[in-house]
Amino acid sequence: MSRVLVIDDEESVLRAVKRRLEREGFGVETANSAAEGLEKIRSAEPAYDVVVTDMSMDLPESGLQVLHAATTRDMFTEVIVMTAYGNVANAVECMRRGAFDYIEKNAPDQDAFEAIAAKVNQGLARRRRDIRTIDLWESLKGSS
Repeated sequence: MSRVLVIDDEESVLRAVKRRLEREGFGVETANSAAEGLEKIRSAEPAYDVVVTDMSMDLPESGLQVLHAATTRDMFTEVIVMTAYGNVANAVECMRRGAFDYIEKNAPDQDAFEAIAAKVNQGLARRRRDIRTIDLWESLKGSS
């Protein structure tokens, strides 16, 4: 079962994302602050497959701290950053630092929870593909 960590300081968002992802069959853990999320990332065994984090929690750059911690812990962990206050500069910075995607919670004409579930599925597919590629390279390297 794929492991997903959802980090958000809004309890209602945290519960809604967790419920939606559990319906998809994911094992979901939650954290209601960046500090709690960072601790879970550091202590997780094995590392999370996907981390979904709010951009601004304790600090305006909390999401970037989570992104850094998750990708430092496991370079194949896919991180999806969500925000209620999206702007192009934040989105570009998150993507530049390695986020899989950036989602606005309040985007008009979009069910944010559906979008998050779709992005988690896409992120997992990319993670599996990347890990298979590395495994193939390692096996080819070992056979030569």
